[in-house]
Amino acid sequence: MTRPVLLAVDDDPEVLRAVERDLRERYREHYQVVKARSGEEALAAAVEMQQRGRVPALFLVDQRMPGMTGTALLAELRKHFPAAKKVLLTAYADTDAAIASINEIGLDHYLMKPWHPPEERLYPVLDDLLAAWRAEFRPPFEGIRLAGAPWSRDCYQVKEFLARNQVPYQWLDVERDAEARALVERTTGGLTRLPVVLFPEGPPLVAPTPLELATRVGLATRAEQPFYDLIVVGGGPAGLANALYGATEGLSTLLVEQNAPGGQAGTSSRIENYLGFPAGVTGADLAQRATAQARRFGAELLTAQEVVGIERQDPYRIVRLADGSTVACYAVLLATGTSVRTLDAPGIERLVGAGVYYGAAPGEAASYRGQHVAVVGGANSAGQGAVYFSRFASRVTMLVRSRGLETSMSRYLIDRIATLPNVEVRPHTEVAEALGGQHLEGIRVRQTESGAEETLPCAALFLFVGSKPHSERFAALVERDERGFVLTGPDLPRERGRPRGWTLDRDPFLFETNVPGVFAAGDVRAGANRRVAAAVGEGSAAIYSIQRYLETV
Repeated sequence: MTRPVLLAVDDDPEVLRAVERDLRERYREHYQVVKARSGEEALAAAVEMQQRGRVPALFLVDQRMPGMTGTALLAELRKHFPAAKKVLLTAYADTDAAIASINEIGLDHYLMKPWHPPEERLYPVLDDLLAAWRAEFRPPFEGIRLAGAPWSRDCYQVKEFLARNQVPYQWLDVERDAEARALVERTTGGLTRLPVVLFPEGPPLVAPTPLELATRVGLATRAEQPFYDLIVVGGGPAGLANALYGATEGLSTLLVEQNAPGGQAGTSSRIENYLGFPAGVTGADLAQRATAQARRFGAELLTAQEVVGIERQDPYRIVRLADGSTVACYAVLLATGTSVRTLDAPGIERLVGAGVYYGAAPGEAASYRGQHVAVVGGANSAGQGAVYFSRFASRVTMLVRSRGLETSMSRYLIDRIATLPNVEVRPHTEVAEALGGQHLEGIRVRQTESGAEETLPCAALFLFVGSKPHSERFAALVERDERGFVLTGPDLPRERGRPRGWTLDRDPFLFETNVPGVFAAGDVRAGANRRVAAAVGEGSAAIYSIQRYLETV
């Protein structure tokens, strides 16, 4: 635990040095001694301690200071840290003020100056006060604290970013926690800019971008080298597998991920049909294991970095990042996967993060314990989400546009859902509108066959409404099909027996696009079997094609 603080305040430099010397002599092993030369400086130190989660055990304050008396200062400090012990340093003439402050501010003790020898006149008093403080002290959370509003989309996005990147944090609700609200107001001057991320060391971040946040929490955001054999774009199952196998084959490998390792699979509440995990595995756990494994073999991973373009400068491929930097390589693998399709219904967009969520939202789901939640979708991801929510929600309603789950869901999930008494499946049903003011209060649903509508009260709506390939940024570089999936190998359109624009004597390798040295694997690739295990298999198998290409460079 970080050492608690002893704060000494005196405007007389010689007295302050003496106080600091005596406090350090006795208490430096277990406490950090901090000094301030005025009331204003002491209050600034108190605000900084709150921002960093530091805890003062005792204030030792001189009564006679210009601008603010010791009693007035202790009254203000008590607002920040009511549990800290309060001691006043007084001259003989200040005795009445010290006695009065016992009733006014709950003063714990006052000491007459001079206090020498400290072994007789200082330490016994402070020892007793600190022993009493330790007996009542409950250590605070010492990591990152995130202060914000529960129904704020910006706050939700920061929570999801931290959770998916395995960064522990403590949530401070400014609407329910008066102390957290006051801390934010002192930090930012109001509540208009949220969230506020507070760190044990260094200044807070106010409404940070993912890149700013990733940098502060210690995630790698910049490449260590200017050139790599292989750059993998996207950190889902296919990208992680490719980076892992690239590194094991001795290739200098860089993986660039826009959000968090794992991709959409990383948000899955439980994957039960993945080989080698008979009890199932969460998407977050699988992503964490794969990330650690890839790093172990030497792959380098960047987080919160977006690839905005790839340029061909034979024999090199230049990868441009959103921050303006570039990284060069011989080969690139596109493993950007798919992005969630949005639901075009009134109220949905307005309430995203305030009761409406795309995917399982593992960082938010547990907050709806004992409440009714709705799930939209009939594929495996929706089924996994419904099973997960059934563990704590009082009721789960699945809304499926088709005639039932059989058309798009694995049999094991259909059978599992059938055994859950608090899960209801409603076929031929769609969401017509999301209802609520500050947060979701219910949904208006419509029967697709009859057109009949009804209102369904619910606290949360989790959307699994399909996906689209995350390939727009590469549209000018590689060939795609009519739905936007990247074409590779034998699927490439041909002119006179060769892919359009292809200049080499050989045919493209299996996972190679129409641009030599640019490959694609996983859900973004046309013809891929969109399952986690299949994506891992494609990412692994693509290394063989990449190695064959590198032999020609």
